[in-house]
Amino acid sequence: MATKAKEAETPVEKLGLHNLEASLNSHRNRKRLGRGPGSGTGKTSGKGHKGSKARAGHHGPGGGKPHFEGGQMPLTRRLPKRGFTNPFRVENQIVRLDEISDMEGDVTVETLTQAGLIRKNKGPAKILNTGELTRAITVRGVKVSASVRDSIVAAGGRVEE
Repeated sequence: MATKAKEAETPVEKLGLHNLEASLNSHRNRKRLGRGPGSGTGKTSGKGHKGSKARAGHHGPGGGKPHFEGGQMPLTRRLPKRGFTNPFRVENQIVRLDEISDMEGDVTVETLTQAGLIRKNKGPAKILNTGELTRAITVRGVKVSASVRDSIVAAGGRVEE
């Protein structure tokens, strides 16, 4: 009876990254190849004599061409192809409205780059309506969503394309 009461009183520590330990003998040392005849893996290093499986980059089991299925039609060719990928798609760099509300002066591509909000040559920037605008700002040469345009004009600022 008394032992059960003691077990109930002791706090159970939660499992976390700070208290993880590998279990005993769970990690085996790597096989050291080519270290003499006494090691058991010297000379041919456990690969036998010649043949394709003894070669570097062999095409036997455990190596070879990705998706090669021994002459069988590979899965990537057996499945039907669907859809379309537009090669001319433009991915915009997204900037939040509350990020530009703190900026001084006009908001342009150059000022956004200097502020670290976008990266050079990674596509055009577009301002999306996430957050509140606290003061009037001027946006030049940056795409804006319709709701951002409305909130900038409502705050007394303006958008120039």
